[in-house]
Amino acid sequence: MRVGCDSLAVAAAALSGRRVWCSVAGMSKSLFASGVIFLAGAMTGATAMAAGQAGASAPAAGGLAGKVVETMNAASYTYVQIDTGAKKVWAAAPQFAVKVGDRVVVADAMPMNNYQSKTLNRTFDVVYFSGNISVNGATPGAAAPAAGAAELSKGHPPMTGAGAMAAASAGPDLKNIKRADGGQTVEEIVKGKAKFGGKPIAVRGRVVKFNRAILGKNWLHIRDGSGGEGTNDLTVTTQATVKVGDLVVVTGTLSVDKDFGSGYKYGLIVEDAKVTVE
Repeated sequence: MRVGCDSLAVAAAALSGRRVWCSVAGMSKSLFASGVIFLAGAMTGATAMAAGQAGASAPAAGGLAGKVVETMNAASYTYVQIDTGAKKVWAAAPQFAVKVGDRVVVADAMPMNNYQSKTLNRTFDVVYFSGNISVNGATPGAAAPAAGAAELSKGHPPMTGAGAMAAASAGPDLKNIKRADGGQTVEEIVKGKAKFGGKPIAVRGRVVKFNRAILGKNWLHIRDGSGGEGTNDLTVTTQATVKVGDLVVVTGTLSVDKDFGSGYKYGLIVEDAKVTVE
């Protein structure tokens, strides 16, 4: 699929698992490889050299990097305006320590257009939300945004973005995972969207991606070795805490065609699931 580099179609297609190409300065670049969205703004050779001399790491896939020119806290989230060298953009993450002049790298960033912060009484043209940020090369401890969930718009997409599939590419051993009693495989659930949508499901799999305390929930992806590209991964939200590699049984109701707005849609997601670690 070929789109403009500044198009929301890039992000939307990445979430759906499609390869996206765009043209930058006359060159075609793949923005989506192995499930990772590479946002526009990659460093040129000269910029990369300058960043290397400054000891700063390059932005992760789906991320932003630059110097903080403004920062503020609101409802358990920290907002930072970042000068990337090409433009100034706003990003937000669960509260962390940062000051003007710090260099930050924001990974797995997901944009929200025309975002209104009720706490700040301010509307941003776009805010890039993330649960993965580093300051001056180190990852700060972040406060869980239990109260801050109200700051984000209802139905805000998970901050992990397309990076969830990237982490899964070299994930845990998926061999010999047995079907849950009376349950389904990941492939059966994905392919049986019409059959299982709105109904309770049960599936056993290994956690290949986990992000804590986003919108008051924990987000994970599970796989069980069934299926192929596009049918082998299931997104789950829960209050349970797990870690990558855990063998879990997920039970809950399967939601289909979940639309979070701004072009972001989940064909399948198990919301508020019960997750049991075995």
